[in-house]
Amino acid sequence: MEFMRLGEAGAERPFVRDEDGVVRDLSPLTDDIDGAFLAGGGIARVRAALADGELAEADVSALRVGAPIARPTAVICVGQNYAAHAAESGALPPEHPVLFFKHPNTIVGPDDTVLLPPGAEKVDWEVELAVVIGRTARYLRSPEEAQDAIAGYAVSNDVSERAYQLEVSGGQWSKGKCSETFNPLGPVLVPADEVDPQALRLRSSVNGEARQDSSTADMVFPVLQLVQEISHYMVLEPGDVINTGTPQGVALSGRFPYLQDGDEMTIEIDGLGAQRQRTRRVRLD
Repeated sequence: MEFMRLGEAGAERPFVRDEDGVVRDLSPLTDDIDGAFLAGGGIARVRAALADGELAEADVSALRVGAPIARPTAVICVGQNYAAHAAESGALPPEHPVLFFKHPNTIVGPDDTVLLPPGAEKVDWEVELAVVIGRTARYLRSPEEAQDAIAGYAVSNDVSERAYQLEVSGGQWSKGKCSETFNPLGPVLVPADEVDPQALRLRSSVNGEARQDSSTADMVFPVLQLVQEISHYMVLEPGDVINTGTPQGVALSGRFPYLQDGDEMTIEIDGLGAQRQRTRRVRLD
């Protein structure tokens, strides 16, 4: 089962793809796929409606794909969560999870254009597994409690401007993470009980040339540990998104050029789908 939000930006509607690959309209059950839907048992209600044959088939062939979760209240990111990526960044694997934030308005659809800020010359790609929180979580006591707090998983591209992040940041990374369109998300949200978050292959390419190819099995801090630990530093709310880190193979390594105007990124995780974005330079004149 895959949850989707389809339609023009700001006017997306909720849909679900069932186990037979048929897309069905969720409008009879909810206006949107958001924190309230998840916290209110929305996934279970959809399963019941599918089992009872209550949801009509929909023709969505001409619709834009939006981010699969609406209006996240927070986008929490984990840095250097793959040892090889930490090494290519010139750092040792961290002893504790490194956390930073992206502005929630960076979230866009998986195939939307990624805008290169005026003058930005070090824009980078980062394929990541995104966790979507399904209920309020604070001071979780175990990985099992963390599992119960997760609604599902999605593909995320944590686009970054490295000069903003590292050279003019004052030690805080968010300057390089928060430009508009810097977090394509989706295409789908897959329920947590249908995913093994530590057995997923992640890949990225630029203009058809391979960049990243790794597995979530290589995370320094696995997903359930991350969610448990993060809940001790902040209250997680339904609909919050956690980007869980990226593997090696980014431009920051020095092995590949940074993104240029017109480049195409492909970002994919097995079982969760693929994204494709073109870059476009923002012109101020």
